[in-house]
Amino acid sequence: MRILGLDYGSKTVGVAVSDPLGITAQGVETINRKQENKLRRTFARIQELVSEYNIETIVLGYPKNMDGSVGERGRKTEEFRDMLAGRTGLPVVLCDERLTTIEANEILIESGVRREDRKQVIDKIAAVLILRSYLESVQERQT
Repeated sequence: MRILGLDYGSKTVGVAVSDPLGITAQGVETINRKQENKLRRTFARIQELVSEYNIETIVLGYPKNMDGSVGERGRKTEEFRDMLAGRTGLPVVLCDERLTTIEANEILIESGVRREDRKQVIDKIAAVLILRSYLESVQERQT
């Protein structure tokens, strides 16, 4: 059972994948696009990854406001979830992603990654954090 983790942004999608046992999360790549509403290639690449890794579930980071409310970015993520579920035929689970980008940035700073290089990998790291959070919540429910 492999799970795909996604950090959906206005021009990028960070991608992570679980190991076959659903215990760990590894960063795969960042999908880039020139415009926010140009999603055809993004969906095509996600579909390739679903096939390549034999994905059964997709976890999508859900950007809520700090007070728990859903803003414009959250609504766009909900729309993306619906389109993604329709295209892949897989369940797409929303996972609270508050502060994951900040945490990803801190990890990269602590790792000594230069500022100009962080932008290239921050979304992939955020996807790992989103997926890891989801995997931990599943493991907690099983115990």
